Amino acid sequence: MDPGARAALYERVFAAAVAAHERARRRDTAPLFEAAAAIVKAVKAGGKVLVFGNGGSAADAQHVAAELVGRLERERGAIAAVALSSDSSILTAVANDYGFERVFARQIEALGRRGDVALAISTSGGSGNVLAGVAAARAAGLVVVGLSGRDGGGLGREADIHVNVPEQDTARVQEVHRTLLHVLCELVEQELM
Repeated sequence: MDPGARAALYERVFAAAVAAHERARRRDTAPLFEAAAAIVKAVKAGGKVLVFGNGGSAADAQHVAAELVGRLERERGAIAAVALSSDSSILTAVANDYGFERVFARQIEALGRRGDVALAISTSGGSGNVLAGVAAARAAGLVVVGLSGRDGGGLGREADIHVNVPEQDTARVQEVHRTLLHVLCELVEQELM
């Protein structure tokens, strides 16, 4: 690739990311604020946050769990949060014995308690194992927060609280998701200080 093409690609990606963030910034903030309030309520009641997704969304689940257990900006008490994508032994055992669609649902059945928060992340909103996890969370009485892209898909329809990034490009959705997750964590920290 010649230097001019590299520079054009660089500019195109940054311009698209900035534009996606600007569109997200102008969207309704109420669902994100409601999600933060649900997490604060769960934590104050001794509950936890179970976070899950596939691929880049699995990485985001691990990232947000780390921010909650550790910290984002401020010293505070640890927040109980588990990324359901991070234990390879559980994932492979459940996938082998029950099928990949059950990898999150089975963990929610084991770990979730009424009043906990299930934070489901899917750029398409249609991942089968994420939707099965949402169904298990609803059956167990968890508050379901869905973080989706595109038109929200089944996740948007099934979540109690739906935070949507209506971009079509997966990379742009994931970039905005990471920013929204940082805002979410900062809101939670502020409320719990």
